[in-house]
Amino acid sequence: MAIREIIEVPDPRLKLVSEPVKPEEFNDELKQLVEDMFETMYDAPGIGLAAIQVAVPKRVLVIDLQPDDPDAEPVECEHDGHKHTHPATKKEPRVFINPVITPETEEMSTFQEGCLSLPEIYADVDRPASCTVEYQDLQGNHHKEHLTGMMATCLQHEMDHLEGIVFIDHLSRLKRNMMLKKLKKLRAVA
Repeated sequence: MAIREIIEVPDPRLKLVSEPVKPEEFNDELKQLVEDMFETMYDAPGIGLAAIQVAVPKRVLVIDLQPDDPDAEPVECEHDGHKHTHPATKKEPRVFINPVITPETEEMSTFQEGCLSLPEIYADVDRPASCTVEYQDLQGNHHKEHLTGMMATCLQHEMDHLEGIVFIDHLSRLKRNMMLKKLKKLRAVA
């Protein structure tokens, strides 16, 4: 496994439409890509990652909402000289290859979204509250699943990457420009 570089806005590769994974590509190379994507996502840290974000224009995405684990001991860590205790999380890694989604409802939900390709930038985005996804797993098996809540939102966010869309593209031009200026300032400080 390896941590790969996450490409960031304004990298033009983020505007590419990703190609489907062909039947002959369900192999060890694909498994390695998925392992690397999980390691990269966990290291970032994030809850979702599309292959294009690690410069691979394939229709592959990984998600792990990492829910709190009530049975595990809390995790202690230190940031900026301050000790913190966080609830322990459990890993629930999900892989979606060649996903196709169908929004299921007129009902919308709003979540504050962030993106590993736009570090430290967050904004509220409206998306359908539920969707159905058809996808393949690492062995090429086909699945169909109904998703709601944060999983539906996260999947739609990652699906956008496969179409060359980042979450700020859903914002008004004014808000998008404000986010890009903020990103520029953050980069200048770093």
